[in-house]
Amino acid sequence: MKLIKGLFIAAGLTLTAHAANAQQKIGSVNSDDIFANLSEVKTVGATIDNLTKTRQTEIEKLISDYQTKLKTAQDKEKTLSEANKEAVTKELIAAQTELQALGKKIEDTRTQAAKDISAKQNELFSPLQQKVKAAISAVAKERNINFVFDVSSPDSNNLIYTDGSEDITAQVKTKLGASATASKPAAAKK
Repeated sequence: MKLIKGLFIAAGLTLTAHAANAQQKIGSVNSDDIFANLSEVKTVGATIDNLTKTRQTEIEKLISDYQTKLKTAQDKEKTLSEANKEAVTKELIAAQTELQALGKKIEDTRTQAAKDISAKQNELFSPLQQKVKAAISAVAKERNINFVFDVSSPDSNNLIYTDGSEDITAQVKTKLGASATASKPAAAKK
């Protein structure tokens, strides 16, 4: 009797587990497509481009100064003679020191520019990423979707195979006020 009762309990648990699994919905979203259609992303991109151009101009000015001073030192070296050897040598040593300092300043400016641009990207893109994440969560809850996989990268380890999953990219873009045309997700490999 205990054996039959145990089999019924096991069968009941198995059926309950299968019923629970059958109720779960899986959806997919293409985050690259969403970001590509958000007007805020274009504004952030323009801001980053302007910052990059400004920093590049600063660096190019420093490089131009370096090249001018190097040419001046090279021209001065050509005037070296026995009569002015001591004076010209002192000037060349000073020019060399100045060129080394300017070279270091160029490298420091490049490093700082890269840090500043990266910090600005993080500052401006973080709120957008949070906004998209919130919109994805809202659409998934509205549609009673249990799992949403991002299919923007075909090499993603998060999605091995999808067949008939619900793509909510268009709904998320609509919720965000972006263009509602969804691109086809990359085919996932089995």
